[in-house]
Amino acid sequence: MLDETGLGAYLADCRTASELVSAVERAVADGVLAPGQALPPVRAMARDLGVNPATVGSAYRQLRERAVVETGGRRGTRVRPRPATAPREALTLEPPPGAVDLSTGNPDPALLPDLTAAMAQAARRHARTPALYGGPAAAPRLAELAAARLAADGVPSGPLAVVAGALDGIDGVLSSAVRPGDAVAVEDPGWHVVLDLLALLGARPLPVRVDDEGPLPEDVAAALAAGARALIVTSRAHNPTGAALSAARAEHLRAVLAARPDLLVIDDDHCAEIAGAPPHYLSGSTDRWALVRSAAKTYGPDLRVAVLTGDPDTLDRVQGRRRLGYGWVSHLLQHTLAHLWETDAVDTAAVTRRYDERRTALLHALAAHGVPAHGRSGMNVWVPVAEEAPVASRLLNRGWVVALGARFRLGSPPGLRVTTAALDPGRAPELAADIAQASRLHVSGRST
Repeated sequence: MLDETGLGAYLADCRTASELVSAVERAVADGVLAPGQALPPVRAMARDLGVNPATVGSAYRQLRERAVVETGGRRGTRVRPRPATAPREALTLEPPPGAVDLSTGNPDPALLPDLTAAMAQAARRHARTPALYGGPAAAPRLAELAAARLAADGVPSGPLAVVAGALDGIDGVLSSAVRPGDAVAVEDPGWHVVLDLLALLGARPLPVRVDDEGPLPEDVAAALAAGARALIVTSRAHNPTGAALSAARAEHLRAVLAARPDLLVIDDDHCAEIAGAPPHYLSGSTDRWALVRSAAKTYGPDLRVAVLTGDPDTLDRVQGRRRLGYGWVSHLLQHTLAHLWETDAVDTAAVTRRYDERRTALLHALAAHGVPAHGRSGMNVWVPVAEEAPVASRLLNRGWVVALGARFRLGSPPGLRVTTAALDPGRAPELAADIAQASRLHVSGRST
């Protein structure tokens, strides 16, 4: 039995539950156990190893809690579709020399401000007010500016925290509210890092399909009926599809959420100032909510600052965990962001236009070739394809690197994510022609 699964060499000397856990994790990390592969039944493994079934049962329970395996009734115990220890290199393509890399999801460096200069000015200005233990976690001036900006966009009033980026905020909120085995409704396709975070937390993702206006209400309703404890929504500049909540869709979703006031709703507004779409949020639709807004896309990923707001209980839990951890985000970084805001260091309207031009140039060029694609806002375009790897490989041979959609999907159809943030609009027709040809060649080659 163990040799059939490939586990024999890993488990040969295992006698304790902790040894079994480590061995299975190594097998998953090495790719010996693939996502979805079944592990032997508890009694069969115990018999083959000569240990007590309780030892194997304890190991399987720990593996579930560590988000490596899941138990599905008659399906037995299987490696999770996104195990926390699974290798991810197979889902990325290495750009060859001279290729145009459109796979990273990064903003255009040419449209970012000089952080070194901004930090130096902020440091000189605030050198006499260093942050000390016991002081406020949020720099008062940044908190004041952030509160005004959030209120202007219609975000409900709530306490505010400063976190080290959008993912840090989402992690803090989920970690304080979700336990292993809890169900969390998540967009599909969606931000791959959030999907991996759910796996790490041992949460059970409930996929919610997305169209250009955001999550589908019927899927959200189904997720609530299935016992979702939380819902994560990207309000605009959705990664990877570029979806943006419309006013009508947001109203429809708020009506659906009214039936579950206990649901935790998390709005991820990671691209706010330059998203290219107006803000429509679900925050405040339920008693428990949080909204995180990052500075990374507008001012640079190295500025690890985001503001987080929400209902008092949720924010109190997050900040309580912070006090037991690293305490606060560097006030030097917070002062830098405040300085960037106060001096209008980025012409956000002009930057938004540049990103919109690049994204829409590719969308229009693809449409001219009859290729359907999505990209209502943000920096990415999602191109549905029959199969990802063959089309991406053909594009790679043509000098284009795109991201395979598999890393963003749970059960949604295949696609490719193309980051248009730094795409020369003049080359959009060339890229679109290559995408169209690669897609047709693959379908033609498969059918013959």
